[in-house]
Amino acid sequence: SVVLASCGLAFRRHEGIKVASWYGPTFNGKRTASGEVYDMYAMTVAHKTFSFGTKLKLTNVENGRSVVVIVNDRGPFIRGRDIDLSKAAAMKLGIISSGTGRVYMKILGRDMRYAKYIKSGKVASRGSYQRADVYTIQVAAFGEKDSAKYMLNGLKLNHRKAYMTEKWIDGKRFYRVRVGKFRSESSAQAYARKLAGEGYSVRVSPYEM
Repeated sequence: SVVLASCGLAFRRHEGIKVASWYGPTFNGKRTASGEVYDMYAMTVAHKTFSFGTKLKLTNVENGRSVVVIVNDRGPFIRGRDIDLSKAAAMKLGIISSGTGRVYMKILGRDMRYAKYIKSGKVASRGSYQRADVYTIQVAAFGEKDSAKYMLNGLKLNHRKAYMTEKWIDGKRFYRVRVGKFRSESSAQAYARKLAGEGYSVRVSPYEM
C-alpha cells in the first residue's frame, strides 16, 4: 500500500501559481534523477527541490483542467520555469502545443516509498590515493557521461557541492556522481541521511585525491 505523509505548513508557502513546461521523447526511457526510468506516458513531474515522491495537484488556470502528478526528477533548467511535466500530464492539462502554461500547484503529500536508506559499506577499498580521514557521499555511477551529467545538474539545484569523478574499473570507465568533502564519517553520514530522505540512493565513501 502507498504511505502518504502529509506536508507541514512550511511546504504550503510553495503552493500557488507556477509556470509549467514539459519534456518528452528525447528523455523517454532514460533514467531520472530519482533513479526511475522516465516514462513520458506516466503522471510525473520534475521539480528543482521537492523530495522525490511528493504528490502535486496541478490545475491549468486558463482551462480549469487538473492532474495529480508525482515528483521523480529534477528540473526544469530554464530560467522562468518552475516545473517540468511528463508528456501525458501536459496533454491532460492542455499545454502540449503552447509548450508552457500557468498552473495552480497544491501539495497533497508524499509517497514515502520514495524515501531511501543509506547503503551499508564503503565504495571501493582504500588505496594510496584515498584519504582515510576524509569522506564523501556517492549517489550514483554511470557508464555514460551524459547520464552522469544529467544527475549532477539535478543535484546541484539543491546541493551545490555535488561533483563528478571518472574512474576505470576492470577496463571500464565509470562516471561517479558524488556530494561533498567531509572531515568525519559522522558528518558524512548525517548529510547522507538528508539525501536519502529526499529519495537518493547513497553510500558514504573515502574521499579520493
